Amino acid sequence: MSENRLSFGKLFWPSFLAVFVAGLVGMVFFFLILGGIIGSFGDFGPAPLALQDKTVLHLKLAGTIQDVSEEAFDPTALRLNRTLGLPEILVGLKEAAQDSKIKGVFLEMKSPSMGMATAEELREAIQAFQKSGKFVVAYLAGEEISQTDYYVSSVCKEIYGMQGSTFLWSGLHAESYFFKNLLDDLQIGVMVVRGKENDFKSAVEPFYRTEMSDSSRMQMQTLIGGLWLQTRNEISQSRPIDTLALDSLVNAFAVRNLTHAAAQKMIDKTLYRHEVLTLLKKKVGIDENTPLRLQGFTKYARDTYHDNQLLARQERHIAVLLAEGDVATQGEGVSTERMAKMLRQVRDDDDVKGVVLRINSPGGSALASEEIWKEVSLTAAKKPLYVSMGDYAASGGYYIAMPAVKIFASPMTITGSIGVFGVVPYAGDFLQNKIGVTTDEVRTHRFGPLSLTHKLSPEEYAFMQTEVDAIYTQFLDRVKEGRKLSKKAVQRVARGRVWTGSAAKSVGLVDVLGGLNSCIKSLGKEIGVKEVVYYPKKEESTFNTFLALLDEELEGEKSSSKIEISAEFLAYYQKFSQIKKMKGLQMRLPFSYRFY
Repeated sequence: MSENRLSFGKLFWPSFLAVFVAGLVGMVFFFLILGGIIGSFGDFGPAPLALQDKTVLHLKLAGTIQDVSEEAFDPTALRLNRTLGLPEILVGLKEAAQDSKIKGVFLEMKSPSMGMATAEELREAIQAFQKSGKFVVAYLAGEEISQTDYYVSSVCKEIYGMQGSTFLWSGLHAESYFFKNLLDDLQIGVMVVRGKENDFKSAVEPFYRTEMSDSSRMQMQTLIGGLWLQTRNEISQSRPIDTLALDSLVNAFAVRNLTHAAAQKMIDKTLYRHEVLTLLKKKVGIDENTPLRLQGFTKYARDTYHDNQLLARQERHIAVLLAEGDVATQGEGVSTERMAKMLRQVRDDDDVKGVVLRINSPGGSALASEEIWKEVSLTAAKKPLYVSMGDYAASGGYYIAMPAVKIFASPMTITGSIGVFGVVPYAGDFLQNKIGVTTDEVRTHRFGPLSLTHKLSPEEYAFMQTEVDAIYTQFLDRVKEGRKLSKKAVQRVARGRVWTGSAAKSVGLVDVLGGLNSCIKSLGKEIGVKEVVYYPKKEESTFNTFLALLDEELEGEKSSSKIEISAEFLAYYQKFSQIKKMKGLQMRLPFSYRFY
């Protein structure tokens, strides 16, 4: 019997080679056909939609929701990975509220990753859409529903969910990891230099402590306590359940799935997805046997956003600059080179009558922060400039906001953190005692450059402390000038302490509580301008547009586009997608067929 058995290699390698060859041939075939089809389109932008009456927008929130949208082609999967930016969602919902052919929105939560401020802005946009008289029906499905999923959905007039989905209503918590014991075992030392009195600048504590300091613990407890109160209160305003009951449910751990949530009136009912689709048909007034006209929200929002940008650029407008990511001298985030280019562009453009700097950054380089601050100052001297804070506008992200006339923040924005630190690692003992590497050196003078192999001397540490303190003092001065506060007032709210947007307003660090739309509306009212253009300007890709249409077709959502994709090509693309998913040994019919 054993002699007749096939070895793993005899089973695996033929299967692997077959899938590999099929995939390779499929990829070549795919690109040959794709090239011909795209070539036949010529040079086109996003295809205009031809919506039918009684259309429902299908808004699926998945992946990462951030300010700047992204598109990246994955050649291994032959698909387009797209991240819809928050501005596009806000524009899409605003336009849909005025579109007579759109009757409502079907919101499907797919465990998106987002900050609390972003979640709050989404809730505000959904609430504004519902005030137009149209509906938003939310559906929660999947293995696990997060509290953020529920927080966003709770503003909808109707919320349904799949009864088997886990939903842990457990409140907020924050957890920190500490590496001191590991570093001690490895004999790696870390020398930390913080600005004077920066006891709340706790980002460096994991390197030299094993637990939170008292100031860090107090800061974090206050922070998550404030976020929880805001979350709980807003949910209570939207759902028929008071704040005391919401807290009681958390303390009793009484809601652990969506069935429990329905029993406590946190959602309306548990339904299967097809039952929700039937309900949507009734809401728009179509027969049960008539297909529901679902239009992908991503396509609708992108096209609307694109059209608005083209029109607005030709008129007097407000420039919204998206500053998202770490502050650095170079790169794609909030970098000196990128931000300086955009700021110069808008301040030299006569059609730009006002600027909104949208900041979503935890900070970064002190040097880059100062350089960007200067560019923001020059722009603010020429045009009215407001700041809108997203999930984070802290440390260097707060620093660059100082020249603004007004600062808007969400109640859940994480901001402040006015402080400076430096970290100098020392790995000489690790190199010698753990891996047997020793070092030696020669130098021309007493002091040399910072080295990984030796500790800072007391004099060197004192020099670095002086430099850090000088940068911290400069930070305090920028805040004092920008916020028009006394030195003592700034020192009371500084020391590296982090604040929620609500708390920041109470201590004078921000002016107005509100999201991006509120900030734009306020500036527009002041200068008498309604049109808005977002920077950086996006260039449309024919190839990416085509792939997006393919994905919509495969997901069963007719894009209503004037571009038509042949059934034959769609079948080949679908077959290739199936081949890509084949992993391991297969139990599958060796051929496929179609009847004509």
